[in-house]
Amino acid sequence: GDQGYEPPRHCPTYIYKVVLLGSTAVGKSSLAYRYMKNDFQESLPTVGCSFFTKILRMESATVKLEIWDTAGQEKYHSVCHLYYRGAHAALLVYDITNKETLGRAKQWLKELEKEFLHDEIVIALVGNKTDLAEEREVPTEEGEEFARSRSLLFAETSAKSNHQVKDVFMAVALQLLQREAETAPAPRRGQHVDLGASRARTGCCRV
Repeated sequence: GDQGYEPPRHCPTYIYKVVLLGSTAVGKSSLAYRYMKNDFQESLPTVGCSFFTKILRMESATVKLEIWDTAGQEKYHSVCHLYYRGAHAALLVYDITNKETLGRAKQWLKELEKEFLHDEIVIALVGNKTDLAEEREVPTEEGEEFARSRSLLFAETSAKSNHQVKDVFMAVALQLLQREAETAPAPRRGQHVDLGASRARTGCCRV
């Protein structure tokens, strides 16, 4: 038979779409490139959406992360809406040296909350550029506290010095697998909409 095939009972394979969202120049492409670098040597495109696949062989499953990067198309909301449709996870990236970018990440969270119920997507808030610590405008505690208040994963990273880049993607993968275990057999998207639909619409009224 096919040597690459593994019986599902032994080690299932899950494919997850992970989107990177955040202001221009917070380092989304750099994070994707740093994470993928072993597999992907060419420079990243600067226009359009691009995605890369990273395969993680975990103890209980094989996880294929499809990591989508908007490459500077944040301003076109229609593009972005299609871009994160069907996503299983999102990294909301901000720049720790620019407080405004945290505000933008919070706006992206509002967009996601309109589109997804809380248990339909894993979201990580990621403060990038820890290598520029002396220029920091956003205290770690501020990002951490916001993430905790919204039940998001949180990490501070540096794509430049490779600080916690792998860790944040691994944390997302582990959370996705945990949800897989909790929901097996997974209910179809939309079956339990009534429970959270109003929350999804009104879950963030603060401006």
